[in-house]
Amino acid sequence: MLRTDAAEIARLTGGALIGGASGAETVTGSARIDSRAVEAGDLFAAFDGEHVDGHRFVGAAREAGAALCLVSREVDVPAVLVDDVEAALSALAAAQLAAARTLHPQLQVIAVTGSAGKTGTKDLIGQLLAPLGPTVAPPGSPNNELGLPLTVLSLDESTRFLVLEMGARGIGHIAHLTAIAPPDISLVLNVGTAHLGEFGSVEAIAQAKGEIIEALGSEGRAVLAAEDSRVAQMASRSAAPVLTWGLEQGDLQAHDIDLDELARPTFTLVLTREVTRADGTVIAAGSAPVALRTTGEHQVHTALASAGAALLAGADLSAVATGLSTAEAVSAQRMEMRRAGDVLVVNDAYNANPDSMRLALRTLAHLGRGRRTFAVLGEMLELGEDAVRLHDEIGRLAVRLNVTRLIVVGPGAAPIHQGACLEGSFGGESTYVGTLDEALAVLEREVRGGDVVLLKSSRDSGLRTLAPRILAHLQAEPSGHAPQALGTTPGQGDTPA
Repeated sequence: MLRTDAAEIARLTGGALIGGASGAETVTGSARIDSRAVEAGDLFAAFDGEHVDGHRFVGAAREAGAALCLVSREVDVPAVLVDDVEAALSALAAAQLAAARTLHPQLQVIAVTGSAGKTGTKDLIGQLLAPLGPTVAPPGSPNNELGLPLTVLSLDESTRFLVLEMGARGIGHIAHLTAIAPPDISLVLNVGTAHLGEFGSVEAIAQAKGEIIEALGSEGRAVLAAEDSRVAQMASRSAAPVLTWGLEQGDLQAHDIDLDELARPTFTLVLTREVTRADGTVIAAGSAPVALRTTGEHQVHTALASAGAALLAGADLSAVATGLSTAEAVSAQRMEMRRAGDVLVVNDAYNANPDSMRLALRTLAHLGRGRRTFAVLGEMLELGEDAVRLHDEIGRLAVRLNVTRLIVVGPGAAPIHQGACLEGSFGGESTYVGTLDEALAVLEREVRGGDVVLLKSSRDSGLRTLAPRILAHLQAEPSGHAPQALGTTPGQGDTPA
């Protein structure tokens, strides 16, 4: 946060000073909602949540060094009392960003949305822009009405780039987020079937995602996928100039794509035309070689979108290509590869929708050339009345891709097993189990050296927790070895909710 005293925070949030606060208490750190993460000078926001009441921890936050607490009921430590802590954080974040822009007119806000790939794109843009100046792009997916204000409130007086992921579960959600943090550069990656059950139709999803483009003024810039028709049509929803990207269409393209043995793409990054930034500087057309360190051909899409944002924000083409070739995976449980002995375990179970499930299975097929492949698949949540059909299609695809062994976990995912059987999976290639423990038992019994194991489901389906368990089993085997990270994937462990 920008250095702010309690009196100003009370004014901005419409709150009142309580708990002995004088108004002179000064916040010099970030806003936190976990008392265990509080550091000296932070603002601790106490939420009365479904499972945990943050007001119980204001004392611990104070002892950890919190300069001030933000609360919705009386406490006995210096605090600002408001009606709604979440709304207060949003108001405070909007005010802080406006002040930061006044302090540093060169500060740029880059906002990313899409049905899949938001987090990886946000992470990559952050790494591409970091050489140009202090950049805020935290790992994980802080993309909702709570996470985004907290991200904004992690800026400070030196911040030059603020990279924000924006999610939506309904019409108007992204409009709310862009009101907190109006973007200078907006990206829409794709329109798919994630959260289809909540939106009701793909058209409604497109309407919601396009709100990030509508938030741009004429001095802003839009980065849109040329080969996704619903995204490309969003160009008409803003006065901002548009930069497009695609494998074969668009201003930015990827030529001569190839994959190595770990499915890491190489390609030639091509800018097909001259592009003008908001500050009037011109980016000349050109090309440069790229060798990604992340896994899956779909990472080329992430790279192209990220390159477009970085170019518009001030990076040159050669620096972008170099940055793409050295960037590391940041957020855990997204195509996170670990090896124990000669077994490769791919944990991609932070989240899932039909689009990302298909991409993960195709990546597994590439990784498993000449090896046995195990796909351990759980439920894709929030698909509504199309859930059975969409799960069934995934099972059929697994068979068509010749996945050696399909293990389907949990009642919600059962149509994957049914689809595989109807597609022609015989002789036990597909197995349905009801629990994670049963899935682990199958893996422990069947996985052997040389195999590739993919774990994929929505976060709340829990498959992400199987990776450390199967790795521990493999390590304990007489011929096992300590699990090792491959390439530059992040260390193992859960991302806090």
